[in-house]
Amino acid sequence: MILELDLNSDTPIYLQIKEKIIEGIALKQLVPGEGLPSVRALASDLGVNMHTVNKAYQLLKQDGYLLIHRQKGVVIQPEGMPSVDNDYLEKLKNRLQPLISESVCRGMTSEQFMRICHDILGQFEEKGE
Repeated sequence: MILELDLNSDTPIYLQIKEKIIEGIALKQLVPGEGLPSVRALASDLGVNMHTVNKAYQLLKQDGYLLIHRQKGVVIQPEGMPSVDNDYLEKLKNRLQPLISESVCRGMTSEQFMRICHDILGQFEEKGE
């Protein structure tokens, strides 16, 4: 999996790294138990600070996507992905709230919004098979 970052984006680099790794897992480009580059190696490959990569890895570990082991290194969680629980649902609602609010302000209908969500989810389901 190749991570492509947008250095001109408003999204911080560590969040871009985190999101791209989760996307790779969703697309089955990264599978449970698969190793990732060390913090130092990925930082060097991407041309970013090691602390940036470390922050992304730590957030992914905290969310249950990665296992960081002193001897084995960084691997995609071998026991599978985190499940949908109440905490995740609350976090999802909080992240969707501003997007939905902006869409409503711009005059988007619920059907248009749901179609976009459905299309994006469909892309992951197609590529992840």
